Amino acid sequence: MQLLFDFLPVIAFFAGYKLSGNNIFVATAVLIVAVIVQTAVQWLRHRKVSQMALVSGVLVLIFGGLTLAIHDKLFIQWKVTIVNWLFAAAFLASHFIGDRPLTQRIMGENVQLERPQWLRLSWAWIVYFLAMGTLNLYIAYNYPEHIWVNFKMYGTIGLTLLFALGQGFWLASKMQPERP
Repeated sequence: MQLLFDFLPVIAFFAGYKLSGNNIFVATAVLIVAVIVQTAVQWLRHRKVSQMALVSGVLVLIFGGLTLAIHDKLFIQWKVTIVNWLFAAAFLASHFIGDRPLTQRIMGENVQLERPQWLRLSWAWIVYFLAMGTLNLYIAYNYPEHIWVNFKMYGTIGLTLLFALGQGFWLASKMQPERP
């Protein structure tokens, strides 16, 4: 359920695009509203907003606002890449700042791994975020707008689910069985 909630703005963007007759500016406005609603709901339910959601939300407001103000779709297309690359940078920085990589800070209460395994998992996320940002730009600059929108919906969600599934299998192979 949380994963669906996390992808709500992307789904809203896609729905706005399709329902408006492929108007990226309407879709961007819908995205901005969806991010505001998502942030408000997260705040009302938990009295906090995750840093990842906050960074992504602020960038949607900035780049979405620029897209609407200047009427240039490249701003909203670049937002996806910037978010991914910022997350990659944050995961990498966590190797040098603090005592635990970001993956361990996020999942450490639920998963027990040795430091080298946490670092390996962190590197996987770094590579994933770098690749997703790069792939987004490749599609934005080399394919028609509707292909980029479809990639944003199906490609981003599909690749994220595949990556998470692969991560789950990898984690399961590293977990020590509980002893009675």
